Amino acid sequence: MDNKKFKIALIQMPVSQDKEANVELACLKVSEAAKMSVDMVVLPEMFNCPYSNKYFSPYAEPKGGDTWQAMSNCASKNEVFLVAGSMPELDEGRVFNTSFVFDPLGAQIARHRKVHLFDIDVVGGQRFFESETLSPGNEVTVFESPFGLIGLCVCFDLRFPELARLMTLKGAQVIVVPGAFNMTTGPAHWEIMFRQRAVDNQVFTIGVAPARDENGEYVSYGNSIVCSPWGEVLHRAGADEAVLIAEIDLSLNDSIRSQLPLLSALRNDLYTLIEK
Repeated sequence: MDNKKFKIALIQMPVSQDKEANVELACLKVSEAAKMSVDMVVLPEMFNCPYSNKYFSPYAEPKGGDTWQAMSNCASKNEVFLVAGSMPELDEGRVFNTSFVFDPLGAQIARHRKVHLFDIDVVGGQRFFESETLSPGNEVTVFESPFGLIGLCVCFDLRFPELARLMTLKGAQVIVVPGAFNMTTGPAHWEIMFRQRAVDNQVFTIGVAPARDENGEYVSYGNSIVCSPWGEVLHRAGADEAVLIAEIDLSLNDSIRSQLPLLSALRNDLYTLIEK
């Protein structure tokens, strides 16, 4: 296997109020993707839980809980790296919007707790305050894989260019984002943001959303996406349930960086961005 190339599956799945059914569907979709010889599978934000404050605490589980164990087993059964979207994680009385990552043996190799909570009140549009229920994480997350370093954040996190740049400075070649933009922010910003973060950092960006449910309390924009380090949209879903398969060729990062040297041109004598 060319370790500069790998295949990734984006699972855009519906999410219902039935947690067990959501987890079963996620495992089924991972198994289907694994049959297409993918190396990594990504699930959407809150794949086991409706995206609403009133569900986060009742659906929350600790690390090692039923959903965590199901994802570990699913990764090992299908021999894939699994970015298990995100789920409400319970830890010492607090609830986090957390993405767990498992290797093909089922071992947890990374955890990202959403750093920037989604608190918005758009005039004529969406009002939602995650901070009414959730607590923020405090880490910049990059994990190792045989293909290279992978950056990981959740949804609203990607709106902050500093976080994407810090992941890149830590060596990330790809930034993976389980997300669930709504019907106000999605049409306006989803594609633009993934393309711009790709261009800014000369990395692949990957966004994976739940399928759209027009009758849901929170209507996901969907449109799971893969962008190249040149800012091209390589793959994009629509609103409905979908599985996107993409080949990621990390040699493209090097090629683009040699033609358009951004990172090497940073003026560290004039400005710096540091992780605290």
